[in-house]
Amino acid sequence: MSHPSSLDVRDTTPYEDYVQADVLTHLQHPLSDDPGEMVFLVTTQVMELWFTVIVHEWRTAGRALRRDDLPAAMAALGRSARELQSLNASWQPLAALTPVQFNAYRGALGEGSGFQSAMYRRMEFLLGEKSASMLVPHRGTPRVHAELERALREPSLYDEALAFLAGRGHAVPAAVLRRDPARRYEAHPGVERVWREIYTVPEQDGDEIRLGEALTEIAELVWRWRNDHLVATRRAMGAKPGTGGSAGVAWLEKRAAKIVFPELWTARGHV
Repeated sequence: MSHPSSLDVRDTTPYEDYVQADVLTHLQHPLSDDPGEMVFLVTTQVMELWFTVIVHEWRTAGRALRRDDLPAAMAALGRSARELQSLNASWQPLAALTPVQFNAYRGALGEGSGFQSAMYRRMEFLLGEKSASMLVPHRGTPRVHAELERALREPSLYDEALAFLAGRGHAVPAAVLRRDPARRYEAHPGVERVWREIYTVPEQDGDEIRLGEALTEIAELVWRWRNDHLVATRRAMGAKPGTGGSAGVAWLEKRAAKIVFPELWTARGHV
């Protein structure tokens, strides 16, 4: 019986060439005998892939805002919101771990910690959470360290949004526009006034309101991600120190308390 020519014996398939499924499905190398380690490993790898695509979307949105292309920026921000929802759902396989279950393979992590994820760090940098000290864990990997160093110096997504608003005639303070992008973003009353004015006169600033709401949705989803991380960690290990010597729950509590794009939230109390 003959076969279609496209299915003749060959080294690979068009699907494999594009998706690289064979590479992805052979990246799992559990280091313990516990069967639960596989889901922890795969879930963590899936999270890294979501970090990667979200960074791509936010950088795409930033470039679009820089060239005053709001539709392209909004499309990228909308995609990233759906991707953040999928990222957050990644906690579900791990959310109910008991301490005994986690301890069964926790030792396999050694000094490893999610705190050391370079792609998550790039995501945080794009949210304005800049810190040169966060490059230290990556000094042993020159390529990754160089990428993070560039990301540290680049404007955040919020920086790009504020510059866009300034270009549209809004009175974003010069000190905010000229600030060193390698420093952590700090809330400014002048930026709050800009958002308050935008939300107060919706018939004049429909585009800007849509941008504000897209950023607010991202901020909310990031907050949910941080809280889900906190709850899953607290459930699996209580208040013990985290892997890799991190502060564990105490550090995650501080992260969960931070507000992303702060003036978008405080301005609402004045509208």
